[in-house]
Amino acid sequence: MRHRIIVLGAGYTGAIAAGRLAKRLRREDVAITLVNAEPDFVERVRMHQLATGQDLKPRPFSEMLAGTGVELRLAKVVGVDVDHKTVTITNDSAPTTPEPSTGLTAPEPGTSLTAPEPGAEELPYDTLVYALGSGWNAQGVPGTAQHAYEIAGRPGALRLRERLAGLDAGQSVVVVGGGLTGLEAATEIAEARPDLDVALAAGGGLGDWLSPKGREHLRKVFGKLGITAYEHATVTGVEADRVTTADGNAIPAAVTVWTAGFAVHPIAQASALEVTAAGQIVVDGTMRSVSHPDVYAIGDAAMAMGPGNKPLRMSCASGTPAAWQAADAIAARLTGGKLPNMPIRYFNQCISLGRKEGLIQYVTADDRAVQAILTGRLAAVYKELICKGAAWGVANPTLGLPTRRRPLTREQTPADSSAKAPA
Repeated sequence: MRHRIIVLGAGYTGAIAAGRLAKRLRREDVAITLVNAEPDFVERVRMHQLATGQDLKPRPFSEMLAGTGVELRLAKVVGVDVDHKTVTITNDSAPTTPEPSTGLTAPEPGTSLTAPEPGAEELPYDTLVYALGSGWNAQGVPGTAQHAYEIAGRPGALRLRERLAGLDAGQSVVVVGGGLTGLEAATEIAEARPDLDVALAAGGGLGDWLSPKGREHLRKVFGKLGITAYEHATVTGVEADRVTTADGNAIPAAVTVWTAGFAVHPIAQASALEVTAAGQIVVDGTMRSVSHPDVYAIGDAAMAMGPGNKPLRMSCASGTPAAWQAADAIAARLTGGKLPNMPIRYFNQCISLGRKEGLIQYVTADDRAVQAILTGRLAAVYKELICKGAAWGVANPTLGLPTRRRPLTREQTPADSSAKAPA
């Protein structure tokens, strides 16, 4: 019996981790299963492009994983039992992202999120990599779930795409949320549909985390694209034709696009894993659960600390190196190798502002803006290269790896695959 590694979720982090593990370990020693609801890789960082009518390059896992030995299971994850080391899946391949949430109301530990379903299957594991990611978070704002659109995943982006295509000239679109996703969505929509009245409602100042030069460039692009910025405008309600703010103002909105935060998949919070109040799995520097050493968490699902003892933010920028870290740590523990010690740090924030403009804000290791920026067409090209590089990294997850796969150590040979990994 080979050592069974199950990876849940095939977004950037899960797919990278699965491929990297396949390159580090021998097929005769391990069986790697990647569970995902969709047969194609979703470039989440391009969902604003999909929503505005652009066609994205298909990236089927059948091609991306060809020859790796990774088994892809198209299924929905409905439960994780970390005490008995099993994962419950169903053939219902609906997207594994949470519904709009107020920050997640946790089920009782050990309970299933859904009633037992016909065709449900339990998969036993020896090592689990949890990478189910996150979805949009309605923050408990009334009317959001009923009336707002989101671009946290492909289904939401396609739904918004259809709605935007049906809008007549002069109708209003309000993007709620002034973070990176909100900025990219507002500028992409305004560039693609200059006939629409596009606005952005931000709880703080426009780009208030950027450097002064960064904020100045952002305002310049907003002005050029005709986007109205409502600053310090916390949205407290969403209706079919407007949003209301904390100060009582009503902003017309034929379409409301909600980008005000993300919520992690609630399955971890329903398990015995140690999680934060928001449902993220608490991990150490190797992305290993602090409560269950056979479980690793990566990407948005993990609460990992970065430089300055600050939690890593939900982003591809930190998710990708976290996936490398987890895969290398698992391989090291199984083969008796040296544990990785690669600090996860930030270098820049890459913001697309439509197809022709961009803003690269350089940052400190702990993600604080410095004065240096890159703007204009060159920044747009830079961001495009980053997006392409992230997708390339999913299919080529071996950066910095030796070519020789190492055998499992005696403690983790197939005859003893259920043994605990050495610390």
